[in-house]
Amino acid sequence: MPDLAIYAGLFLVAFLAATFLPMQSEAALVGLLLTDNYPASLLVTVASVGNVLGATLNWGLGRWVERFSERSWFPVQPATLERYRAWYQRYGKWSLLLSWVPLIGDPLTVIAGVLREPLPVFLLLVTVAKVGRYLVLTAVTLHWA
Repeated sequence: MPDLAIYAGLFLVAFLAATFLPMQSEAALVGLLLTDNYPASLLVTVASVGNVLGATLNWGLGRWVERFSERSWFPVQPATLERYRAWYQRYGKWSLLLSWVPLIGDPLTVIAGVLREPLPVFLLLVTVAKVGRYLVLTAVTLHWA
C-alpha cells in the first residue's frame, strides 16, 4: 500500500504541476529516483501520464473558457490573450514541444485549446515534450547519483 501512495502522490504532483498551480514535479521525481527504491521506468511513466493529463485539462479549459474572454471578470487581459494567440499562430502546433518549459508551457496548452488544436495532435506533441523532459531529467539524475 505505501508504494501505491508514492505513485499516486507523484501522479498528483505531476498532474497539478501541468496546471497553473505552482508545483514542482521534477523535484518529486528526482527525490524518488534518488531513493533507489522504485523502478525509474515506472516513475517516469507515472509522472508523464499525470503531467500529460494535467496539460490536457488545460487544453479543455482553453476550449471552454475562451467564450468568456470578453467578460470583465475574465482572469487574462485581452492584450495578454492576444499576445499568446499571435505567438501560437506564428509558431503553430510545434510550439507545443515547449509545453514542458516553466512559465510558458501551461499558457501554451491553454491557448492550444482556445485555438482548437485537434486533441490527437495536441496529445502527441505534448507527450513527446513531457516524456522527453522526464527522460532527460532521469538520465542526468541517475548518471550523477
